[in-house]
Amino acid sequence: MRFVPPTRDYKGYIFDCDGTLVDSMPLHFRAWRAAFQQHGAGFDFDWALFVSRAGMPLEQTVEALNVQFSTRLDPKQVVEVQLANYRTLIAEVQAIAPVVEFARRVAAVAKVAVASGGQRAEVEASLRNIGVFDLFPVIVAGNEVARGKPDPEILLRCAEGMAVAPSDCLVIEDGELGIEAARRAGMDWVRVEAIAPGP
Repeated sequence: MRFVPPTRDYKGYIFDCDGTLVDSMPLHFRAWRAAFQQHGAGFDFDWALFVSRAGMPLEQTVEALNVQFSTRLDPKQVVEVQLANYRTLIAEVQAIAPVVEFARRVAAVAKVAVASGGQRAEVEASLRNIGVFDLFPVIVAGNEVARGKPDPEILLRCAEGMAVAPSDCLVIEDGELGIEAARRAGMDWVRVEAIAPGP
């Protein structure tokens, strides 16, 4: 992982979870591949395709893939299998140390929040596993918004929860959809560079 902290201070900092605070993306990838294999998806869900959907709510991910590949997968059923698979792996989640250290540092002087496309239960479990759940008084998950990233709704909800103007917020993200959401919300952003897992 590669993370370059910002050069100015902000009143609010909004962190993505998967691939930003926690190194869970390879685990989510494994869970998705197993779910698509079980449901006989007629496409190869490779790492590049996975990353292109990073940050999108889970059922919307399946819906978008149905459109892209002209498939008719049931989003609820696929997501149920994906989540079941991921829950067997979640204990393996590790912190992305430079980002977590940065979060601890800014939380001492500013407002912080988490905006994740994942489900609330899994987001909270991941944050607890790396010991930072209590650091974030504001958490908005993908299953709690009407429109997922790249729509700015989830980031604007975080800003509202922190009582900080969007223009005074910095978004810390690994996914292009989250970065586009930050642009649409009128927020600055920095990218956490992800590395593809080995075979």
